[in-house]
Amino acid sequence: MAAKNQTEHAKKPRVLVLFGGQSSEHAVSCVTAAGVLNAIDSERFDVVPVGITAAGQWVRPTQDPKTYSFVGEQLPRVAPAEATVQLFSGAAGSTERSTELLEIGADGSASSLGEVDVVLPLLHGPFGEDGTVQGMLELAGLPYVGAGVLASAMGMDKHFMKIAFEAAGLKVGPYVTITARQWADDPAEAVERVKGLQLPVFVKPARAGSSVGITRIQDWSQLEQAIAGAQKHDPKVVVEQGLAGREIECGVLGGRGTSRARASLCGEIVVHDGSQAHQFYDFTAKYTDASAADLSCPADLPEEISEEIRRQAVIAFEALDAEGISRADFFCTEDGEVMINEVNTMPGFTPISMYPQMWKATGIDYPELITELITLALERPAGLR
Repeated sequence: MAAKNQTEHAKKPRVLVLFGGQSSEHAVSCVTAAGVLNAIDSERFDVVPVGITAAGQWVRPTQDPKTYSFVGEQLPRVAPAEATVQLFSGAAGSTERSTELLEIGADGSASSLGEVDVVLPLLHGPFGEDGTVQGMLELAGLPYVGAGVLASAMGMDKHFMKIAFEAAGLKVGPYVTITARQWADDPAEAVERVKGLQLPVFVKPARAGSSVGITRIQDWSQLEQAIAGAQKHDPKVVVEQGLAGREIECGVLGGRGTSRARASLCGEIVVHDGSQAHQFYDFTAKYTDASAADLSCPADLPEEISEEIRRQAVIAFEALDAEGISRADFFCTEDGEVMINEVNTMPGFTPISMYPQMWKATGIDYPELITELITLALERPAGLR
C-alpha cells in the first residue's frame, strides 16, 4: 500500500468528499458537493472527491463535480464507470490504523488513490444520511463530519425523531405513522387513525428529505393516493397535521464530546401566497424556482421567541445525540407557541442553503464553516464516545 508522507499529512489532512448516493436526493447531494468543493480551503486540506451512483457504485467522477448545478434541462447525476473506488482499512502500525482509497479496474487490477484522514459525507436521504455510511466509516476507524450511527438513523426517521423530541420535553404537532405492515394488514384502520387529524394534512415518506414524495391534501378523498405516492419513496409513511404559523429554522454546530453545541440566528422561509404551484416549501421551491419563496435571516421575531427557538434547537440536537451539524425546523404560531417539526443531520449545504446562510448571519462564512466541521471531525475519535 502507499506509504504515508508524514510531513505532508501533518500539514494537510486528506478529506474524502462523498456525494451522490442511492436516494431520491441524489441531485441535491451533487449540487451540495459543488458548493463545498468550490469553497473548501485547498491550502489547508487535500480534497479527494468520490461520487456514488444511483446504483451504489463508488467512482471517481468523470464530470468535474464543481460544475454541478440545477441549471439546465436535466438534474446532475454521478455517472457509472468501469473502475470502482473502495475503502481499504488496514493497520498502519501497532497503535494506529490507516484507511486507503483503492481503484479497482474492470480486470480486477488495483491502484492506490492514497490514504484519507477524514470523510465529509455530503449525502442526503437513505443509504447516506441514515447511519448506513456512518456505520461503515466507524468500522473503518475513519473520522467523519456529522452525526453518528444512531443519531443519523433517528434523524432520518420522522417517526422515531418525534418520539425522541417528546421524550426531551419538546412539543410536536399531531401526527400518525403508518408502517408497511399496518397498511398491508388493515389499511382501513390506518385511514381511520389519520382521519383523527384535522385537514389539511401532509403525507410524507418517513425516511426521505428535500420534500421528496410529500403531498398536502385538503380532502380525505385524496388520502390514499397521497399515501401511495409517499410509499414510492418509503414503505413507512408519516401523516402530519398542518399547522398554521411561520416556518422557522435554526442551525446547530459543534457538540463534540462534553462540549455543548451552539445555535445560529434563526431563519424564516416564506412561500409566496400568489404561487399556486407551491402550496408548501416543496422540492421545486427549494431548488429550481427562485421566485417561489424568500429565505430571511435573521428572521423578524421577538427576541424572546428567537432565543426560545435557539434553545430548543440545541435540546433537539442533544435529544438525538447528534454531532457536528444539524438544522432544526420549527413552527411558530400567531400566539408565540413553538413546535418542532424535524431535524436534518445533513441539511442542504450549498452556499445559498439556509444552514450556511444562518451561520453567515451569525458570523461564520461558508468556507470557515466547512473548515470548522472538518476540524471537529478530525478531533473526534471513531467508535464509542
